[in-house]
Amino acid sequence: MRILGIDPGSFATGYGIVDEKAGRIREIECGAIRPGRRHPFLSRISEIYDTLTEIVRRLSPQEVAVENPFYHRNVRSMLQLGQARAAALLPVIRAGLPVFEYSPREVKLAVAGHGNAEKQQVARMVSLLLSRSAAPASLDAADALAVAICHAHRSQSLKRLNKSLA
Repeated sequence: MRILGIDPGSFATGYGIVDEKAGRIREIECGAIRPGRRHPFLSRISEIYDTLTEIVRRLSPQEVAVENPFYHRNVRSMLQLGQARAAALLPVIRAGLPVFEYSPREVKLAVAGHGNAEKQQVARMVSLLLSRSAAPASLDAADALAVAICHAHRSQSLKRLNKSLA
């Protein structure tokens, strides 16, 4: 199964694609969409949408995992994050792909073993789990790969549970 992990943000949106087969997870591609900070907000949103539309078309994921936002006191920041999240999800929704949502705590727990892991620790664990020689170039890409890995682990657990109940 090919999984697209997304870590949405209005300044940087991470994405990571992994293939999961027979319990093995292999990285296909990862990166961060970084529209210029000085670009107007709507231009940044458009770039997120356009880039993820192209990634979905080119790499054909079968499922999508997205990190839910943590809540922020700054209402404007939360609104912008919500809009960036919508721009990131619209291409996958239009492609008819199933979307699974995970909290940052769930992702950290699945990848690093505890829900309070630091971003650098998550990046190191992603590197180990994917047998990379180095961590992804950006923490946003590492987070997106972590979301995809979290979903792969959850999917495997559900398959095993369903088999045992059958």
